[in-house]
Amino acid sequence: MKNDMGFKYLVFSRIFRSIGIIYITLVSPLYLKFIGFSLVSIGIIFLFIILFNTVLVFALGLLGDRIGYKRTLIIGDLFPFLSAILLFSSSSKAIIISSLLMGGLGGTAGGMRGVFSPGLTALVASNWKNDFERVKRLGILTSAAAFSSIGGSLLLSIKAFLPFSLELKFRFLFLISAMLLGLSILSLFRVYEVTRPKKNSKIMRLSSLKYSGKVMLSNSLSGAGVGLALPLLPLWFELMYRMSSYYIGIIYSISYLATALGSFFASNLSKWINILDIASWTRILSGILLVFIPFSSPLIGSFIYILRSLIAGFGSPSRSTVNMKGVSTEDFGAASSIQGIASRTSQATAGASGYLMEIYPPMPLIVGGILQAISGWIYLKMLKQ
Repeated sequence: MKNDMGFKYLVFSRIFRSIGIIYITLVSPLYLKFIGFSLVSIGIIFLFIILFNTVLVFALGLLGDRIGYKRTLIIGDLFPFLSAILLFSSSSKAIIISSLLMGGLGGTAGGMRGVFSPGLTALVASNWKNDFERVKRLGILTSAAAFSSIGGSLLLSIKAFLPFSLELKFRFLFLISAMLLGLSILSLFRVYEVTRPKKNSKIMRLSSLKYSGKVMLSNSLSGAGVGLALPLLPLWFELMYRMSSYYIGIIYSISYLATALGSFFASNLSKWINILDIASWTRILSGILLVFIPFSSPLIGSFIYILRSLIAGFGSPSRSTVNMKGVSTEDFGAASSIQGIASRTSQATAGASGYLMEIYPPMPLIVGGILQAISGWIYLKMLKQ
């Protein structure tokens, strides 16, 4: 088992985590609307969720370089686990908002939402040194998580068939999510981690910081676009396409299958195409496709979103590998966190998403898609230097 570093248990963890996280992420804007919050208020709540999560990710990343990435994965998963328990146990608006805030339970509900948490990329980069092996492992993790995300979206769909009041339907499924997140934490205890060089720098080496700075510039633009377009997308489907939770769940289920397929075959694609090109062009295409969604019929718009999910699945493992290529081994945790902070902080544009939707409903997707496409081009140019 040690020869494979307990990799299968890392996969099990991402499977359980994805189902639980995806349900809560998908349902959170719908739940907040159900209990009486306006679009603008929901956007502001998501803004604070993202900001708190950014601080947490940064702290855990720095901690991971010193105490180990496995431990930070466990600590990081405790927050959404406790949050899900609170969401199940209380109907207080203050506790609901605090729970979403503490657990970072908001934001994008894409197929990769459940796979990445503080320490994951750093752990894979530390345990496996070869680029192709890293892409392969990250592809398996992303594929398993994306496929399992279907379970989270199906929870949203079956909510309509539960024999409870609407509020109890939400809360019962929060309990199911909490149980799954608990299983994720237990699985992580069976994962192993290689011994790394002792960290000598306070935060990270200058060379690692310079390389991360290039990644951060692109991530900031991409995060701003994603923050505008995706956190409130389930609500956008409900309001603009007049879709019920059942049909929204079906669309997301298919999109997660598409992401899983893309991630599963990502390592094969990397045999033929440079991983930087894969990472860059998939981000560019993802942005372009977002722009077309609001000008399409519900059927075509749903298909475009699913196609975008397939493309995102191809790009994510390669992008995660490229992000670590120029980083010193002792800085994997800090670098992955700082790079992620650029993306998460800029996703605070979610605070403006509800406001823009009220002014002109297609606006969040148009502006968000353009920003993400530009970020892919910058990623390609900056990291080719």
